[in-house]
This record gives sequence, C-alpha cells and structure tokens, in this order.
Amino acid sequence: MISSDIIRGYNDTIILSILVSGPSYGYEISKTIKERSDGKYVIKETTLYSAFNRLQKNGYVHPFHAEDKSLKRRTYFSITPQGEAFLQEKKKEWRTTQEVVNTFI
Repeated sequence: MISSDIIRGYNDTIILSILVSGPSYGYEISKTIKERSDGKYVIKETTLYSAFNRLQKNGYVHPFHAEDKSLKRRTYFSITPQGEAFLQEKKKEWRTTQEVVNTFI
C-alpha cells in the first residue's frame, strides 16, 4: 500500500481525473481509486472530503444533490472547465516530476 504522505499532493488530480468521465459521489470515487490502484491506495474519507472542499473552493468542482439508483440522496460532484484546465496543468507537472525522479532512481 502507498503511504498517504507520498501521494498527498496528487489527491486533487486523482479525483479530477475520475470526474472527467462524469459526475460522481464520495463513496463511488473512493471505491474507484481503490479498484484502479489494485488496492495499493485507499483514500481516507477525511482526506477525500477535505479535497472536495478544496476543489470546490477553487472552483474546480461543482456539487449538486441527486438520488442514486437506490433512491438515496447524495452529493455528487462534477468537474468544471476550470477544473479541467487545472487537471491538464497537473498532468504536465506529473510528467516532469516523473522525468526528474526517474533520473535519480
């Protein structure tokens, strides 16, 4: 499992990359993160909701309420155009980070 300290700076990027494919809610996003990482990264609920608050404050996501298939009312998040632009910047930054780190290890 990956240490949360190592991946902390990429939580927003990970969440936004999931939201690019459509609106989602907290539990579904945390489940997607766990599945796509083959269980190597499990995001804590407090970390996830802190990220949602930060992303919303920065205008990168838009929250809205809707009922899911089981008729539960949930808070969904969708990515905004500003969020998409931020995600593109972070993808470029990640590629540069990989290049630098790969130079040393």
